[in-house]
Amino acid sequence: MSESNKILKNKLLVYQTKSGAVEVMINKQKETILLTQQQVANLFDVQKAAISKHVNHIFKTGELEKKSTVSILETVQIEGNRNIKRNVEYYNLDLILSVGYRVNSVSATRFRQWANKILKQHILQGYTINKKRLVKNYDAFLKTIETVKQLLPAKESQVQTGDALELIKMFANTWLSLSAYDQSKLPKSGTSKKVARFTADELSDALKQLKNTLTKKKEASDLFGRERQADSVGGIVGNVFQGVFGKDVYASNEEKAANLLYFFVKDHPFADGNKRSGAFAFVWFLNRAGLLKKHKLTPEALTALTLLVAESASKDKEKIIGLILQLLK
Repeated sequence: MSESNKILKNKLLVYQTKSGAVEVMINKQKETILLTQQQVANLFDVQKAAISKHVNHIFKTGELEKKSTVSILETVQIEGNRNIKRNVEYYNLDLILSVGYRVNSVSATRFRQWANKILKQHILQGYTINKKRLVKNYDAFLKTIETVKQLLPAKESQVQTGDALELIKMFANTWLSLSAYDQSKLPKSGTSKKVARFTADELSDALKQLKNTLTKKKEASDLFGRERQADSVGGIVGNVFQGVFGKDVYASNEEKAANLLYFFVKDHPFADGNKRSGAFAFVWFLNRAGLLKKHKLTPEALTALTLLVAESASKDKEKIIGLILQLLK
Protein backbone atom coordinates (compact mmCIF):
# COMPACT_ATOMS: atom_id res chain seq x y z
CA MET A 1 0.00 0.00 0.00
CA SER A 2 1.48 3.37 -0.99
CA GLU A 3 1.37 6.62 0.93
CA SER A 4 -1.52 7.74 -1.25
CA ASN A 5 -3.76 5.02 0.21
CA LYS A 6 -5.04 6.94 3.20
CA ILE A 7 -7.98 6.81 5.55
CA LEU A 8 -9.37 10.16 6.64
CA LYS A 9 -12.02 10.14 9.34
CA ASN A 10 -12.81 12.89 11.85
CA LYS A 11 -9.36 14.50 11.52
CA LEU A 12 -7.73 11.08 11.92
CA LEU A 13 -5.26 10.12 9.19
CA VAL A 14 -3.74 6.63 9.22
CA TYR A 15 -1.68 5.26 6.37
CA GLN A 16 1.12 2.86 5.59
CA THR A 17 4.35 4.09 4.06
CA LYS A 18 6.42 2.17 1.52
CA SER A 19 8.63 0.90 4.34
CA GLY A 20 5.61 -0.64 6.07
CA ALA A 21 5.47 1.92 8.88
CA VAL A 22 2.03 2.89 10.09
CA GLU A 23 1.95 6.67 10.23
CA VAL A 24 -0.73 8.37 12.29
CA MET A 25 -1.92 11.94 12.29
CA ILE A 26 -4.48 12.45 15.01
CA ASN A 27 -6.22 15.26 16.80
CA LYS A 28 -4.15 16.07 19.93
CA GLN A 29 -7.24 15.82 22.12
CA LYS A 30 -7.52 12.10 21.38
CA GLU A 31 -5.53 9.68 23.51
CA THR A 32 -5.57 6.63 21.26
CA ILE A 33 -6.19 5.44 17.72
CA LEU A 34 -9.65 4.09 16.97
CA LEU A 35 -10.41 2.53 13.58
CA THR A 36 -13.47 0.72 12.28
CA GLN A 37 -13.18 -2.78 10.90
CA GLN A 38 -13.37 -1.38 7.37
CA GLN A 39 -10.60 1.12 8.07
CA VAL A 40 -8.34 -1.66 9.42
CA ALA A 41 -9.13 -3.71 6.30
CA ASN A 42 -8.17 -0.74 4.12
CA LEU A 43 -4.99 -0.19 6.10
CA PHE A 44 -3.76 -3.76 5.51
CA ASP A 45 -5.37 -4.08 2.06
CA VAL A 46 -7.63 -7.08 2.78
CA GLN A 47 -11.37 -7.79 3.01
CA LYS A 48 -13.40 -7.12 6.16
CA ALA A 49 -14.03 -10.85 6.56
CA ALA A 50 -10.32 -11.49 7.05
CA ILE A 51 -10.14 -8.84 9.78
CA SER A 52 -13.22 -10.27 11.51
CA LYS A 53 -11.70 -13.78 11.48
CA HIS A 54 -8.45 -12.64 13.08
CA VAL A 55 -10.18 -10.47 15.67
CA ASN A 56 -12.39 -13.35 16.78
CA HIS A 57 -9.33 -15.60 17.11
CA ILE A 58 -7.47 -12.97 19.15
CA PHE A 59 -10.36 -12.78 21.63
CA LYS A 60 -10.86 -16.56 21.68
CA THR A 61 -7.23 -17.25 22.60
CA GLY A 62 -7.29 -14.58 25.31
CA GLU A 63 -4.47 -12.55 23.76
CA LEU A 64 -6.58 -9.45 24.19
CA GLU A 65 -9.95 -8.72 25.77
CA LYS A 66 -12.77 -7.25 23.76
CA LYS A 67 -13.86 -5.03 26.63
CA SER A 68 -10.56 -3.15 26.72
CA THR A 69 -9.84 -3.00 22.97
CA VAL A 70 -13.20 -2.35 21.31
CA SER A 71 -15.30 0.78 21.71
CA ILE A 72 -18.91 1.12 20.61
CA LEU A 73 -19.50 4.60 19.20
CA GLU A 74 -22.62 6.08 17.67
CA THR A 75 -22.09 7.26 14.09
CA VAL A 76 -24.39 9.01 11.66
CA GLN A 77 -24.56 7.71 8.09
CA ILE A 78 -26.42 9.34 5.20
CA GLU A 79 -28.64 6.86 3.36
CA GLY A 80 -30.65 8.56 0.65
CA ASN A 81 -32.23 11.59 2.22
CA ARG A 82 -32.06 10.21 5.74
CA ASN A 83 -29.48 10.43 8.51
CA ILE A 84 -29.25 6.97 10.08
CA LYS A 85 -27.66 6.53 13.50
CA ARG A 86 -25.84 3.27 14.07
CA ASN A 87 -23.57 1.86 16.77
CA VAL A 88 -20.22 0.97 15.21
CA GLU A 89 -17.32 -0.99 16.68
CA TYR A 90 -13.95 0.78 16.77
CA TYR A 91 -10.68 -1.08 17.37
CA ASN A 92 -7.91 0.46 19.47
CA LEU A 93 -4.18 0.42 18.70
CA ASP A 94 -3.46 -2.83 20.59
CA LEU A 95 -6.00 -4.73 18.51
CA ILE A 96 -4.90 -3.09 15.25
CA LEU A 97 -1.28 -4.14 15.85
CA SER A 98 -2.28 -7.72 16.74
CA VAL A 99 -4.31 -8.00 13.55
CA GLY A 100 -1.34 -6.67 11.57
CA TYR A 101 0.74 -9.66 12.72
CA ARG A 102 -1.86 -12.13 11.41
CA VAL A 103 -3.13 -10.74 8.12
CA ASN A 104 -1.78 -12.28 4.92
CA SER A 105 -1.17 -9.44 2.46
CA VAL A 106 1.72 -7.50 0.97
CA SER A 107 0.86 -4.47 3.12
CA ALA A 108 0.69 -6.56 6.28
CA THR A 109 4.04 -8.18 5.44
CA ARG A 110 5.63 -4.75 5.03
CA PHE A 111 4.11 -3.69 8.33
CA ARG A 112 5.56 -6.73 10.15
CA GLN A 113 8.99 -6.18 8.66
CA TRP A 114 8.94 -2.57 9.80
CA ALA A 115 7.56 -3.43 13.27
CA ASN A 116 10.14 -6.18 13.83
CA LYS A 117 12.94 -3.81 12.86
CA ILE A 118 11.70 -1.16 15.32
CA LEU A 119 11.25 -3.73 18.09
CA LYS A 120 14.75 -5.15 17.56
CA GLN A 121 16.26 -1.66 17.63
CA HIS A 122 14.46 -0.83 20.86
CA ILE A 123 15.54 -4.05 22.58
CA LEU A 124 19.20 -3.84 21.50
CA GLN A 125 19.70 -0.07 21.80
CA GLY A 126 17.13 0.83 24.46
CA TYR A 127 15.52 3.53 22.33
CA THR A 128 13.92 4.25 18.97
CA ILE A 129 13.90 7.50 17.04
CA ASN A 130 11.20 8.89 14.78
CA LYS A 131 13.45 10.57 12.21
CA LYS A 132 10.65 12.65 10.67
CA ARG A 133 9.80 14.22 14.00
CA LEU A 134 13.45 14.65 14.87
CA VAL A 135 14.12 16.54 11.65
CA LYS A 136 11.44 19.09 12.55
CA ASN A 137 13.20 19.76 15.85
CA TYR A 138 16.76 19.01 14.80
CA ASP A 139 18.32 22.29 15.93
CA ALA A 140 16.74 21.98 19.37
CA PHE A 141 17.89 18.36 19.60
CA LEU A 142 21.51 19.29 18.84
CA LYS A 143 21.35 22.15 21.32
CA THR A 144 20.26 19.74 24.02
CA ILE A 145 23.19 17.42 23.37
CA GLU A 146 25.57 20.38 23.56
CA THR A 147 23.91 21.47 26.81
CA VAL A 148 24.78 18.19 28.51
CA LYS A 149 28.33 18.32 27.14
CA GLN A 150 28.86 21.87 28.40
CA LEU A 151 27.90 20.94 31.94
CA LEU A 152 30.74 18.44 32.31
CA PRO A 153 34.52 18.73 31.95
CA ALA A 154 35.59 17.38 28.58
CA LYS A 155 38.27 14.94 29.79
CA GLU A 156 38.07 14.62 33.55
CA SER A 157 34.40 13.81 34.09
CA GLN A 158 33.68 10.99 36.54
CA VAL A 159 30.30 10.32 34.94
CA GLN A 160 30.41 6.87 33.36
CA THR A 161 28.72 6.29 30.00
CA GLY A 162 26.17 3.85 31.41
CA ASP A 163 25.22 6.19 34.23
CA ALA A 164 24.86 9.12 31.86
CA LEU A 165 22.60 7.10 29.58
CA GLU A 166 20.34 6.28 32.53
CA LEU A 167 20.08 9.99 33.28
CA ILE A 168 19.37 10.75 29.63
CA LYS A 169 16.55 8.19 29.67
CA MET A 170 14.96 10.08 32.54
CA PHE A 171 15.23 13.32 30.58
CA ALA A 172 13.87 11.66 27.43
CA ASN A 173 10.44 13.27 27.68
CA THR A 174 11.90 16.73 28.26
CA TRP A 175 14.62 16.97 25.61
CA LEU A 176 13.01 19.88 23.81
CA SER A 177 12.40 21.74 27.04
CA LEU A 178 16.08 21.35 27.84
CA SER A 179 16.90 23.30 24.70
CA ALA A 180 15.90 26.37 26.72
CA TYR A 181 19.09 25.98 28.77
CA ASP A 182 20.95 28.77 26.96
CA GLN A 183 18.01 31.14 27.33
CA SER A 184 17.69 30.37 31.06
CA LYS A 185 14.09 29.30 30.55
CA LEU A 186 14.32 26.17 32.66
CA PRO A 187 11.82 25.82 35.53
CA LYS A 188 12.40 27.97 38.58
CA SER A 189 9.73 26.37 40.74
CA GLY A 190 8.08 23.03 41.42
CA THR A 191 4.45 21.96 41.23
CA SER A 192 3.78 20.39 44.64
CA LYS A 193 1.62 22.51 46.91
CA LYS A 194 1.80 20.76 50.27
CA VAL A 195 5.36 21.08 51.58
CA ALA A 196 6.92 18.13 53.44
CA ARG A 197 8.94 19.32 56.41
CA PHE A 198 11.65 17.64 58.45
CA THR A 199 14.17 18.57 61.11
CA ALA A 200 17.96 18.46 60.99
CA ASP A 201 17.89 15.75 63.66
CA GLU A 202 15.62 13.55 61.54
CA LEU A 203 17.93 13.83 58.54
CA SER A 204 21.03 13.29 60.71
CA ASP A 205 19.52 10.10 62.15
CA ALA A 206 18.77 8.84 58.63
CA LEU A 207 22.33 9.62 57.52
CA LYS A 208 23.72 7.76 60.56
CA GLN A 209 21.69 4.71 59.54
CA LEU A 210 23.15 5.03 56.04
CA LYS A 211 26.67 5.11 57.51
CA ASN A 212 26.00 2.03 59.64
CA THR A 213 24.71 0.13 56.62
CA LEU A 214 27.69 1.09 54.44
CA THR A 215 30.17 0.38 57.24
CA LYS A 216 28.80 -3.13 57.69
CA LYS A 217 29.27 -3.67 53.96
CA LYS A 218 32.79 -2.23 54.26
CA GLU A 219 31.84 0.51 51.80
CA ALA A 220 32.50 3.44 54.14
CA SER A 221 35.31 4.54 56.46
CA ASP A 222 35.03 6.14 59.88
CA LEU A 223 35.37 9.55 58.20
CA PHE A 224 32.19 8.98 56.22
CA GLY A 225 29.49 11.37 57.37
CA ARG A 226 31.71 13.07 59.97
CA GLU A 227 30.81 16.76 60.05
CA ARG A 228 33.61 19.22 59.35
CA GLN A 229 31.97 21.79 61.60
CA ALA A 230 29.32 21.47 64.29
CA ASP A 231 25.76 21.38 62.95
CA SER A 232 26.74 21.39 59.28
CA VAL A 233 23.64 19.36 58.44
CA GLY A 234 21.54 21.80 60.45
CA GLY A 235 22.94 24.64 58.37
CA ILE A 236 21.96 22.95 55.13
CA VAL A 237 18.46 22.15 56.39
CA GLY A 238 18.17 25.77 57.51
CA ASN A 239 19.09 26.94 54.01
CA VAL A 240 16.56 24.61 52.40
CA PHE A 241 13.77 25.85 54.67
CA GLN A 242 14.82 29.48 54.88
CA GLY A 243 12.04 32.03 54.62
CA VAL A 244 11.56 35.66 53.69
CA PHE A 245 8.59 37.72 54.90
CA GLY A 246 6.90 34.60 56.20
CA LYS A 247 7.27 32.62 52.97
CA ASP A 248 9.71 29.83 52.06
CA VAL A 249 12.41 30.87 49.60
CA TYR A 250 12.14 27.40 48.08
CA ALA A 251 8.38 27.06 47.99
CA SER A 252 7.87 23.53 46.63
CA ASN A 253 9.11 20.06 47.52
CA GLU A 254 10.88 19.84 44.17
CA GLU A 255 12.84 23.04 44.85
CA LYS A 256 13.77 21.87 48.34
CA ALA A 257 14.90 18.47 47.06
CA ALA A 258 17.01 20.02 44.29
CA ASN A 259 18.70 22.47 46.64
CA LEU A 260 19.21 19.80 49.29
CA LEU A 261 21.21 17.74 46.81
CA TYR A 262 23.10 20.80 45.61
CA PHE A 263 24.05 22.06 49.09
CA PHE A 264 25.26 18.65 50.27
CA VAL A 265 27.40 18.10 47.20
CA LYS A 266 28.78 21.63 46.87
CA ASP A 267 29.16 22.73 50.51
CA HIS A 268 31.10 19.59 51.59
CA PRO A 269 29.65 19.38 55.11
CA PHE A 270 31.40 16.03 55.76
CA ALA A 271 35.00 14.89 55.80
CA ASP A 272 34.01 12.09 53.42
CA GLY A 273 30.90 10.89 51.60
CA ASN A 274 29.35 14.20 50.59
CA LYS A 275 28.10 13.00 47.21
CA ARG A 276 26.67 9.76 48.58
CA SER A 277 25.11 11.59 51.52
CA GLY A 278 23.68 14.23 49.20
CA ALA A 279 22.19 11.62 46.89
CA PHE A 280 20.74 9.79 49.90
CA ALA A 281 19.25 13.00 51.35
CA PHE A 282 17.76 13.84 47.94
CA VAL A 283 16.02 10.46 47.63
CA TRP A 284 15.10 10.41 51.34
CA PHE A 285 13.29 13.73 51.00
CA LEU A 286 11.59 12.78 47.72
CA ASN A 287 10.28 9.67 49.44
CA ARG A 288 9.12 11.70 52.44
CA ALA A 289 7.32 14.11 50.09
CA GLY A 290 5.63 11.26 48.22
CA LEU A 291 7.46 12.02 44.96
CA LEU A 292 9.83 9.06 44.69
CA LYS A 293 7.35 6.59 43.17
CA LYS A 294 6.42 9.13 40.52
CA HIS A 295 9.97 9.63 39.27
CA LYS A 296 11.55 6.17 39.83
CA LEU A 297 15.19 7.24 39.96
CA THR A 298 17.52 4.37 39.09
CA PRO A 299 20.83 4.09 40.97
CA GLU A 300 22.71 4.83 37.74
CA ALA A 301 20.66 7.95 37.00
CA LEU A 302 21.08 9.17 40.57
CA THR A 303 24.85 8.65 40.34
CA ALA A 304 25.06 10.63 37.11
CA LEU A 305 22.85 13.41 38.46
CA THR A 306 24.93 13.72 41.63
CA LEU A 307 28.20 13.86 39.68
CA LEU A 308 26.62 16.37 37.31
CA VAL A 309 26.05 18.64 40.32
CA ALA A 310 29.52 17.98 41.71
CA GLU A 311 31.33 18.80 38.47
CA SER A 312 29.25 21.83 37.50
CA ALA A 313 30.59 25.37 37.83
CA SER A 314 29.28 27.47 40.70
CA LYS A 315 28.06 30.11 38.24
CA ASP A 316 25.71 27.50 36.76
CA LYS A 317 23.85 26.80 40.00
CA GLU A 318 20.52 28.18 38.76
CA LYS A 319 20.78 26.16 35.57
CA ILE A 320 21.65 22.96 37.45
CA ILE A 321 18.72 23.48 39.83
CA GLY A 322 16.56 24.14 36.77
CA LEU A 323 17.65 20.86 35.20
CA ILE A 324 16.78 18.96 38.38
CA LEU A 325 13.38 20.69 38.51
CA GLN A 326 12.84 19.74 34.86
CA LEU A 327 13.60 16.14 35.80
CA LEU A 328 11.09 16.28 38.65
CA LYS A 329 8.26 17.75 36.57
